Amino acid sequence: MAAIFFTSAMLPRFISTSSRISFTPVTTPYRVHRFRTKMLASATQAETPTVLGFGGVGVDLLATVATFPNPDDKIRSTSLKVQGGGNAGNALTCVSRLGLNARLISKVANDAQGRGILEELKDDGVDVSFFSVSEEGNSPFTYVIVDDQTKTRTCIHTPGSPPMIPDDLSNTSLLSALDGVNLVYFDVRLPETALVVAHEAIRRKIPILIDAERPREGLDDLLNLSDYVVCSAKLPQTWTGAPSVSTALVSMLLKLPKLKFVIVTLGADGCIMLERTISENNDTKETDIDDLLETLKRKSNTLSPSPTCVSSDVTKLTAKGIGSVCGKLFVGTSEKIPESELVDTTGAGDAFIGAVMYGICTNMPTEQMLPFAAQVASISCRALGARAGPHLTESRLLPFLH
Repeated sequence: MAAIFFTSAMLPRFISTSSRISFTPVTTPYRVHRFRTKMLASATQAETPTVLGFGGVGVDLLATVATFPNPDDKIRSTSLKVQGGGNAGNALTCVSRLGLNARLISKVANDAQGRGILEELKDDGVDVSFFSVSEEGNSPFTYVIVDDQTKTRTCIHTPGSPPMIPDDLSNTSLLSALDGVNLVYFDVRLPETALVVAHEAIRRKIPILIDAERPREGLDDLLNLSDYVVCSAKLPQTWTGAPSVSTALVSMLLKLPKLKFVIVTLGADGCIMLERTISENNDTKETDIDDLLETLKRKSNTLSPSPTCVSSDVTKLTAKGIGSVCGKLFVGTSEKIPESELVDTTGAGDAFIGAVMYGICTNMPTEQMLPFAAQVASISCRALGARAGPHLTESRLLPFLH
């Protein structure tokens, strides 16, 4: 315990002295406003869409090492960066950089890392006026060890204290936060307060997207309120008990009748998406979803190394022993990043989700949205840290916007 106390006690001093030069450079509010004005001028909405996020934020202390240490080893880092983190913070930063209005509700302490979290988010154009700031406790932080040899990262997280509770968010603030919002995002953290926000969003008929990374307290309740779900590779089978990923997606749509689509992210292997459709044709052909997935995978393997998407026709997708749904199945590929350019995958999933939210809010067709999101994620893998995602003016995004 003494070592843990010492590390936690030293962190604020470390950040206050070091982060001024190691925080990732960010865009000034003026430039963010200019990006929004320029890039969203042709959007179908009369005003810039607004996304409200609720969930985790923190400080990431990222150390790159030549190879992951063995027990009791002493090694040197090859690089070090202090940067904002947390799923909600990362995803909403991506949303803002892509030109949408981004608001975020979370909680930090009034300590050095908490102030750094708020400053970095504000500099990236995220509205943090609805945060709860505690005069006691500590803000969340995570040690991230990035292994240069395996291109993997290991995270050691220290939660914030005290956690956010419903009393931290007044009804007036909640109503103001939801005013004019087009989409609400949850990462399933701080579940008691998250459900308060979600129920008010439902009352206002605002669609909800859930980032279902792993089973957490409150996941079931939030999934039942969701319109869109983006989940990690293992979550669908873990949550449903289905024998395969594709049959698990059918099971999720059957268990969650409000759900419009579910995406499962597969890292370098891309993603799979099942979208519910309403067919007026009772004679719609039945297709086994496992067989259909294999067909689409074979088709996608012949395509470009850049992110692409292949899809089925609208069909009745059956999962043996589970049931059937009418919908379309999509297989998205990821960019084949040269090994020499791959730096760090931290936050790639958050960048992908941020781009999916952009696609939803701007009515982007699915066949365009999935490659666009994959490209946003791949760009974020070329630099250290979870906040390495691009702005909408990034030249590598332009081919995916037309």
